[in-house]
Amino acid sequence: MSRTIIISGSNGNLGQEVVNILFEEGHKIHALIGPGEIPDSFKRKTIDQTLIDLGNENATEFLIQKMIKEYPQLDAAVLLAGGFEIGSVEATNETLLDQQIALNFKTAWFVIKPLLAHFKKRGEGQFILISARPAINPNEAKTKVAYAISKSMLLTLAEIINAEGRDSGITASVIIPSILDTPQNRDAMPDADPERWVKTSDIANTISFILSDTGKVLRQPVFKLYHHS
Repeated sequence: MSRTIIISGSNGNLGQEVVNILFEEGHKIHALIGPGEIPDSFKRKTIDQTLIDLGNENATEFLIQKMIKEYPQLDAAVLLAGGFEIGSVEATNETLLDQQIALNFKTAWFVIKPLLAHFKKRGEGQFILISARPAINPNEAKTKVAYAISKSMLLTLAEIINAEGRDSGITASVIIPSILDTPQNRDAMPDADPERWVKTSDIANTISFILSDTGKVLRQPVFKLYHHS
């Protein structure tokens, strides 16, 4: 079944993979594009592409409301926008904490809030959020404190959405990957074995399953994609 889907962080490594797989499956894609280049592969696809600062609440609200009016069949959002910084407790100050919460939580929250009201009117809708293993693993969180806290907020948000949407056909799924196999992570960890990491295609295929007819019946799902890392 074809879905109408908003995908934030579409021009990131994971976002490009998700857009390409869901597009090939015949879904209608609305790609929200943040800082960086528009991928060449997008230019060859009939997908809606919007440059947007998801850290701007008013601009995001305006865009989502505009999309809802133009595409009332809009029924899913895959929220991939985010960012990463290391930092122990001692190294984590207010600036770093605010930065990570803005990148990883608020970019999702500003999209979810107006969409949740729309999904309630429709009587159905799906959100898919990307957390991270440090959010549930204190040993990993010790060196990534602000990042872990911001990603743990997404887990709490998903629980709230699932409670709020239980009688409205609305679900929030969370994917928790370990280390992603991206060019940036390969450069940062040249001595590691990337074959042990999680491929972006594996996450994209998991998202595809969540959006399928079978995946839609799951409630409060959390998917841990760790591979061998």
